[in-house]
Amino acid sequence: MTGCEHRSLEANGIRMHIAEQGRGPLVLLCHGFPETWYSWRHQLSALAAAGYRVVAPDMRGFGQTDRPADPTQYTQLHMAGDMVGLLDALEVEHAVIVGHDWGGPVAWTCALTRPDRFRAVAALSVPYIPRGVVRPTDGLRFQAGDNFMYMLYFQEPGVAEAELEQDVRSTIRRVLYWGSGESPGRAPKPKTAKFLDLMDDPPTLPAWLTEADVDHYVGEFTRTGFTGGLNWYRNLDRTWDLWPSTRMPGWPRPLSTSPGIAISSTSAGRRPWSISRRACRTSGRPWCCRAAATGPSRSGRRRSTPSSSRS
Repeated sequence: MTGCEHRSLEANGIRMHIAEQGRGPLVLLCHGFPETWYSWRHQLSALAAAGYRVVAPDMRGFGQTDRPADPTQYTQLHMAGDMVGLLDALEVEHAVIVGHDWGGPVAWTCALTRPDRFRAVAALSVPYIPRGVVRPTDGLRFQAGDNFMYMLYFQEPGVAEAELEQDVRSTIRRVLYWGSGESPGRAPKPKTAKFLDLMDDPPTLPAWLTEADVDHYVGEFTRTGFTGGLNWYRNLDRTWDLWPSTRMPGWPRPLSTSPGIAISSTSAGRRPWSISRRACRTSGRPWCCRAAATGPSRSGRRRSTPSSSRS
């Protein structure tokens, strides 16, 4: 990309690759699954032109950033530590943090645990959800019933890897298209289904996704595999175990010290304000979050993906 520089830094005990552009106040952009820094390629130049220093890392387990072999090293607390470590490596005291998909929980966690370092937060697709009283995988099983639930399917090491890595190009094409607002609705599948049973390989790519874009993701995930990203899902319960109980004094801590915005798409019948209301109720201050409707999404993994935005 023109004007975008790449380098690697030591952060929180791992080697982290970043794409960087612009000068000014720092904005961190955190991607989701299955993505890399490349998902923010359009926002890097747009935000830099607006007067910001923009950094989009390959998150832990993805791309050119380290992929710890220990699967327990992928909790949300590790991810928040990575972002604090990245600020330290960049020698910057404060930043605005933005997350899409899995990057959303990272952004919320950073704002909640380190408001002294992250002065504002924005999340695409994933609102702020506080620690519940039910173990996450137990809640997912109850919610899914007899239907397939991909987060549960991802729990067993090796199972999803075997499916997703069999044909990486087909996997990327399917996931990026079927996670978008342009894809048709998907009927539930029985719990015996596999992940890619939910989505066909599109005959043609949508306008917002080029073969060059697909080539980037195919090259990275062919080289690294999907285990690093899947380990994020395998730490749902571990993060829940490590997170302070709601019965502890002072928790859940309000997000009022970190102004935020939750962005969702109006596609598929989802109202953006429904997400924002939930985020605001759980944040402790009704004015700390607001919603922004993006209209019909041209997304990658989920609605409102940064990959599709043409700033």
